Amino acid sequence: MGTTPTSSAKLRRPDGSPVRVLVVDDESNLTELLSMALRYEGWEVRSAGTGTRAVKAAREFQPDAVVLDMMLPDLDGLEVLRRMRSDDGAVPVLFLTARDAVEDRVAGLTAGGDDYVTKPFSLEEVVARLRALMRRTTVVTDASSSLLVVGDLTMDEDSHEVTRGGDEIHLTATEFELLRYLMRNPKRVLSKSQILDRVWNYDFGGQANVVELYISYLRKKIDVGRTPMIHTMRGVGYVLKPAP
Repeated sequence: MGTTPTSSAKLRRPDGSPVRVLVVDDESNLTELLSMALRYEGWEVRSAGTGTRAVKAAREFQPDAVVLDMMLPDLDGLEVLRRMRSDDGAVPVLFLTARDAVEDRVAGLTAGGDDYVTKPFSLEEVVARLRALMRRTTVVTDASSSLLVVGDLTMDEDSHEVTRGGDEIHLTATEFELLRYLMRNPKRVLSKSQILDRVWNYDFGGQANVVELYISYLRKKIDVGRTPMIHTMRGVGYVLKPAP
């Protein structure tokens, strides 16, 4: 396979850690080959041989993408997807299907932005499809760039340009810092005190409502008229997630 990772090894989470991929197939030889190819890209990989183990692994591992065989010994691939989506509604899935898959069933798989490959396939094709899926639907960034990407929301940390769905969004300095903190911690619930400490750099005491105020400002600019990305976890804090 060569000795150095490809340039796609630069694909990383916003916090700088490698992207995570869960590989689910009951053919151990295939799982090992796929896992090796994905690790070669610089990605962190876990595998599972059954649907039940896959759902448990996804909950613990919180992957950025899943490679999922449609035919598993215990659960149907679509049922595995349903259970995973109940925990993480945005995780993108690349399905592995047999060549004789019924067309309308395959069409059903692609609803929601997912993709599929038919067996036999090349490892290069799987890597390319996964890279495209993660760039399109989840949270990855290029380690050599200043761009943060969460779903269709992008932020250039150098130029301070922010867009959603290609539309430019104008933010104040404080709104920008708040959004940057949310985008650097996607899918992670952040408490008001954490946000105050990071964005305002000191304890506001009893004035935690300043966070609520600025979250409302951001929502008006980012979420109004679109599928919401900023969510309130009552009594806990706020979380930014890609729109499903």
